[in-house]
Amino acid sequence: MLSRRQFLAASATVAATPLLSRAADKKPLKLVLIGGSMSHGPGDHEFNAGVKLLAKCLASNKMIAVEVVNDGYPKDDSILDDATAIMCYADGGGGHPFLKGKNLEKIGKLVAKGTGIMFAHYAVEVPKDIGAKEFREWIGGCYEHEYSCNPMWSPEFKEFPKHEICNGVKPFSIRDEWYFNMRFRDKMEGVTPILTAVPDEKVRNGPYVYPKGPYKHIQDAKGNAEHMMWATERKDGGRGVGFTGGHIHANWKDDNFRKVVLNALLWICSVDIPKDGVQSTVTDEDIKVNLDPKKK
Repeated sequence: MLSRRQFLAASATVAATPLLSRAADKKPLKLVLIGGSMSHGPGDHEFNAGVKLLAKCLASNKMIAVEVVNDGYPKDDSILDDATAIMCYADGGGGHPFLKGKNLEKIGKLVAKGTGIMFAHYAVEVPKDIGAKEFREWIGGCYEHEYSCNPMWSPEFKEFPKHEICNGVKPFSIRDEWYFNMRFRDKMEGVTPILTAVPDEKVRNGPYVYPKGPYKHIQDAKGNAEHMMWATERKDGGRGVGFTGGHIHANWKDDNFRKVVLNALLWICSVDIPKDGVQSTVTDEDIKVNLDPKKK
């Protein structure tokens, strides 16, 4: 006959076994990273190399399975049907890959089910009459032509909100084509700024990358803080993020620039982010691989 202690120990083992088995059998969440078609010169807008690099940095995380799509919107978009979250890092504006055909409708249906969504760099821009309403619903804001601006500058990111995406991120500054003055939801409803800095008058006075500007409303806002990354938790249960950096591929070498994006990718999957953020290493050689075949 088993003693009380032996009986309790055996019962605990039996009870724990199914739980351990279910945990081991749990299917990883699916994150799809979409890299856009080739654009710009060597080292800029390296969308395909960028998503492959981010996938490499997340490879050790057992909670998610990352799938990479290169050269624009997937030819067979059924790959998105069971995605927990999707990131699009591509050219935007009128040529945005999510605006072609019925793609906007497709993504909208996925988002309505709670699929996480993130847009990076140029992909945060859509025409104000096509896609902008959806983008504000999905991620909280978007770039609007001649309302927003896109200078090359080095914002000083000194302080961060108490938000999981900021876990382990330390103050940093890096030169990139950081867009600002986004067209956010009214009163920033439900939007949490993640990367915020104050452009000086020289930055506000231009030139911007295109059109060169300056715009009076940007100049008149001198001294105001601007948001270059933001996050939102939607009513459908999904999460959205916008990130305006990412023009210069070599910037992925910067630990904090990279970490805040990797953290965001876990966050849109609703995966807990480590206290110190996602740990990863990127070398000079990593930056040189998978580049698009561009002419110098």
